[in-house]
Amino acid sequence: MAKRTVEQLSEQLLHKPVGALTPEERGVLEAIVSRQIVADDAGELAAERASFGERLSDRVAAIGGSWAFIIAFALVLFAWMLINSKILGKFDAAFDPYPFIFLNLMLSTLAAIQAPIIMMSQNRASNKDRIAAAHDYEVNLRAEIDIIRLHEKIDLLMLEKIAKLEADLGAIKAAVQKA
Repeated sequence: MAKRTVEQLSEQLLHKPVGALTPEERGVLEAIVSRQIVADDAGELAAERASFGERLSDRVAAIGGSWAFIIAFALVLFAWMLINSKILGKFDAAFDPYPFIFLNLMLSTLAAIQAPIIMMSQNRASNKDRIAAAHDYEVNLRAEIDIIRLHEKIDLLMLEKIAKLEADLGAIKAAVQKA
């Protein structure tokens, strides 16, 4: 079978002129013509495009959203309150006595910093999802086009077989009529 161009595949398989193709469709058809694979790992693509800040926000969100962080944070808070109320309070040396104003300031600051970092990570996750969806679309389109091409090949083979059978049948009829 002769190698087809993007323009021919566009008209034949997608029934669109090449100018009406989306970038994804054109990319898939170009990959078919050049016999390239379009199935890349979307996670790797997103990781390659990530900046240092995006990777850092993912790491902060992963740590801040873990049970280990919650348990460790609760232990630190409990220790802070215990030290400043019971232990150092006996010697009148508590650096943040009840109502723990400095602790409240630190917690507010942590929340003010951690919330936008987690939101950055969520935005990055949304971007990863968009990349994965676009990639899935390309792979699905390639699969559909390949299925159409296989159907065409099978149809062509069937037509050739039917033509051969008709020719054989014609030859048998001619042989029978001569006899």
